[in-house]
Amino acid sequence: MRIARFSIDGNVAFGAVEGEGPDSLVLDIIKGIPFADFELSGTKVPLDKVRLLPPVLPNKVVGVGRNYAEHAAELGNEVPETPLTFFKPSTSVVGTGDPVAYPSFSQDVQYEAELAVVIGRMCREVPRERAKDVVLGYTCANDITARDVQKREKQWARAKGFDNSCPLGPWIETELDPADLTIQCTVNGEQRQLGRTSEMVRSVEDLIVHISEAMTLLPGDVILTGTPAGVGPLSVGDEVAVHIEGIGTLTNKVIKRG
Repeated sequence: MRIARFSIDGNVAFGAVEGEGPDSLVLDIIKGIPFADFELSGTKVPLDKVRLLPPVLPNKVVGVGRNYAEHAAELGNEVPETPLTFFKPSTSVVGTGDPVAYPSFSQDVQYEAELAVVIGRMCREVPRERAKDVVLGYTCANDITARDVQKREKQWARAKGFDNSCPLGPWIETELDPADLTIQCTVNGEQRQLGRTSEMVRSVEDLIVHISEAMTLLPGDVILTGTPAGVGPLSVGDEVAVHIEGIGTLTNKVIKRG
């Protein structure tokens, strides 16, 4: 099931995305929230009549750095012995179609296409064999990074956590095997990244185990699983799109920060 969060006539709701063509997609409005038992209302609205929002508003976004060996190498880094984790705040999250404001403190903002894991229930110290049980589904993410700031500052909080730096969307796909999916990033229609999730150094299960050893994960929390090689700069006016096989496409335009 594809679950979207959207607004219509000033109201916010979740809905199940139905249909297969961009012109035929509709939302069947969900009674309740997707993190508990819910029913489909049978009330359907065309997708082009609503505004898609970030599919979740996470309490926390946990990013994982250097989880693709070729990406680590292209920036002159080694693959870490244990997962390299960082946070992106809730204020960094935007949805598909939302603008990404170029931060005034950076001159080198870069895209990073990633598979995002959406947690479905509260969990802690998850054993590997139960890791998939705590996942609601998967969505596309763009871990937008101020690369010059990341290199200059020892902590990545500003480089990774500025406003609009975590686009998520367009929806959550709940029935998906994340083991070997194509990840693609385009800028103004030109392909910049192309990789597969099978190239990840550590799997989704490994990351859930590692992160939940340290902290409680809450429904709606998001884990970013790392980016393939091919990262590069964005400029004001660029349209950047992340496409993941079996999920869909997340698209954002870069604007000047007001």
